Amino acid sequence: MTPEIVDSHGVRLRPFRLDDVADTATACADPLAQRFISGMPDPYTEQSARWWITEGAPAAWATGGAAYAIADPASDRLLGGAGLSNVQRARAQAEIGYWVAPWARGRGVATAATRALSARAFADGVARLELLTPAENPASQRVALAAGFRHEGVRRSAGLARDGGRYDLTAWVRLAEDPAGPAPRPLPDLPDGRLTDGVVTLRRLAPEDTDALYRLHTLPEVVASRVRQVPPTRAAIARRCAIAESGWLTGGSADFALLDEATGTLAGGCALSYDEPATGQAMIGYSLLPEARGRGLTTRAVCLLAGWAFGEVGLARLWAGTAPDNVASQRVLERAGFRREGLMRGRLPGRDDARLDTVLYALLADDPR
Repeated sequence: MTPEIVDSHGVRLRPFRLDDVADTATACADPLAQRFISGMPDPYTEQSARWWITEGAPAAWATGGAAYAIADPASDRLLGGAGLSNVQRARAQAEIGYWVAPWARGRGVATAATRALSARAFADGVARLELLTPAENPASQRVALAAGFRHEGVRRSAGLARDGGRYDLTAWVRLAEDPAGPAPRPLPDLPDGRLTDGVVTLRRLAPEDTDALYRLHTLPEVVASRVRQVPPTRAAIARRCAIAESGWLTGGSADFALLDEATGTLAGGCALSYDEPATGQAMIGYSLLPEARGRGLTTRAVCLLAGWAFGEVGLARLWAGTAPDNVASQRVLERAGFRREGLMRGRLPGRDDARLDTVLYALLADDPR
């Protein structure tokens, strides 16, 4: 690929210049850039920026990749960077990446640049582009979706951290024949970011929910309802909260915080696991802190979740399972309109190699609720 200037989608892609040194250094020293682009020098100085402009970027072009500055078409000021790496000409494949300066964020710059560079790469003969993001970086995943990339899976331990550790990367892919975007999403965002009936509110689980969720999921009665009856670590709960938005964006699960409007605090949680997209079916689960029980909050939450699942998501069937002796959970489901369908024998692993039965409940889109 040659470093020709591309004016498209409201941004300009051009080669880096020496007068970009100060802006490049400031942008790449930003904590967000340092957090999610582990290959950047730390600290990032003007000397680092000068090396990139005079040696790093030219080397990317010389090896068949690309290293563009993203600039404002009107002022030509640097807004970020976008490039192609890991080019495999035999497979007509490359990896696309980007960063955006703090002063340019929130304006769709990354999406515009990704669309522009993708079009340039496809015109140059690339058939497949990959975009890899940490699960903890939902903003980058939203860029991928907006630019027409589709979730393809997880690259285990594909990321290298600054301390030498490794971490998973979420893989997004766009083919030359795919539409420019946005890509379809199995799980849409909540209207206004929440579902509420005035008594309970459901919103997406977030990192600030870690302490309350850890307390909830280490309660003995909640541990007893887990797939494996072992209490989670706090680190596991913190990661669950950190990647909840990613689960929503990839279409695998919608993890909710359940808020009690009377106190304004987290009272519990519920989740939708999209286990059978091909058949329009998903599983739900829920749990509540002791001080919030006995007031019908869980039933309200299940009704809100079901309305969203059958409405905005477009599901045909929801199902839930309970332990045979969990009468309270069965009453929640029945009050929300679920019907008992049978017993799944030995469905879940128990302690000491035992298998546990599960009572199956289901709700269809056209069932009364």
